Amino acid sequence: MHDDRWADWPERWVGTECDVRAAVGAIPREVKDGFRYDEIPWQRFRHFYGPGEEIPGLLATLASGDVEAADRALWRLWISLHHQGSTIAVGALAVPFLLRIATTGHPGLRTRTLRLVAEIGRCQHIGDGSREGLLQVAEEPSMIEGSTMCPVDWTIQAARQAVTDDLHVLFPLLSDPDPEVRSVTAYVLAAANGEISNVSSALQSRLAKDDDAVVRVSLILAIAQLAREHQDEHAPRWARGLWSDPGRPPEVRIGAGLAWLCLVTDPAPDELRALLTDPGTRQYDGLLQPVPWLTWIDSTGVGLRSCIDEMLTASIPETALADPWGGGPSN
Repeated sequence: MHDDRWADWPERWVGTECDVRAAVGAIPREVKDGFRYDEIPWQRFRHFYGPGEEIPGLLATLASGDVEAADRALWRLWISLHHQGSTIAVGALAVPFLLRIATTGHPGLRTRTLRLVAEIGRCQHIGDGSREGLLQVAEEPSMIEGSTMCPVDWTIQAARQAVTDDLHVLFPLLSDPDPEVRSVTAYVLAAANGEISNVSSALQSRLAKDDDAVVRVSLILAIAQLAREHQDEHAPRWARGLWSDPGRPPEVRIGAGLAWLCLVTDPAPDELRALLTDPGTRQYDGLLQPVPWLTWIDSTGVGLRSCIDEMLTASIPETALADPWGGGPSN
């Protein structure tokens, strides 16, 4: 007998109880603010090692005053919601609560909690430091989660919408006294899929006054990621203005150089090649390794170097990196 359960998949599932985007979008703000876990349909989705009903207990422990128990809970959330670079639908349901726990929970766990939010809401490009891959967010629409048969891109979309709905929670963290928190907050904000001008303005404002090298590069890449996806035609000129200005701090010029290469299809100008291949730039390999985008490129501590080498030496097929602004000269 013909099994028609998968007929017109996934179109037929759009907006149904199998669509995690609909589930996340239906969570009222008062439920999120009140940590009312029992009003969330965890049972609809599994995590990588078990049923979704296990997640609220871990979230509650993470939010508790027991630091050791919270640390163990966060570790379990990581392996349950982010396995070998993959994300899973129930993780998107956890995002609103993870964001709030990041602001109210133990400060020592804030960075890792925010990082988990960011990884739930983006495709995993481990090792891809190319011009087309470094700032990529969305997943291939045909990729599915084996345990739920939910398209991975639906999970990413749901998590990104959850981030956008809770920008008021994230913006204050750009001023956190811990630079690691500021850096990862930029990484999370780069996944926003709405209020782009407000997000970009907040990132630009922080960039104008932050003095930490890792945070500066993270802010630049976050701004560029939003600009690339949302087709900000002014972004290439902005990035070029930063990397071509010898009066800027070296890390700003390096970060802006990477951003510019991701924003345009033009070959790298000699001036930019000279900057990125200068022997003095190598001293920034270790310093900038904590930048979230670079951490995934190479875990041995040379993410920046690997990224530069790939961007400057690899040929870029026109079909792989279309001009985001529909042609015309780059700035």
